[in-house]
Amino acid sequence: MKRSALLLMDFQNGIVDALLKDGSLLDRVDKASWHAREKSMPVIYVSVRLPAGQSVSDNNKIFSAYAQSGTLDEGSSATEIHPGAGFKPGDSLVVKRRVGAFAGSDLDMALRTRNIDTLWLAGIATSGVVLSTLRQAADLDYAVNVLSDCCFDPDPQVHDVLMNKVFPRQADIRTLADMENAKA
Repeated sequence: MKRSALLLMDFQNGIVDALLKDGSLLDRVDKASWHAREKSMPVIYVSVRLPAGQSVSDNNKIFSAYAQSGTLDEGSSATEIHPGAGFKPGDSLVVKRRVGAFAGSDLDMALRTRNIDTLWLAGIATSGVVLSTLRQAADLDYAVNVLSDCCFDPDPQVHDVLMNKVFPRQADIRTLADMENAKA
């Protein structure tokens, strides 16, 4: 576990408030961050933020709408880590510019300088940041664990297909209990 890091992705105000109906996922994410710290694993929060006023191509179906609305502009309270997600002093924050955690960020360099070779992923949405980050991490030769009960997708069927059919090709599917029981 000493060469592992926990990535908590897109647990930011605007996304949490728009998609989550209750706090149960945030409770699990908070517990995951606690278990990671207990095992001396770095806890890295990832937030998507667009530079204010920067245009995004109309070809980008997701981010062109966000750029026009200003919802994800840097400095907006919508981009701050949600208080229920367990962010603590000493945790890291990585700012990304698109869907995947590696897109437009210094995440890979930050992980390699710490000799991290194994990632534990949790995020909103399973079909967005989790899928994109998992694929890129696998291509960069990281070992990947996905905390299935610390991920959420607005479409439960998509979540299930990804966890049971797609992700196991490149990652190990784990639970919060698995992380808790893993040797430090």
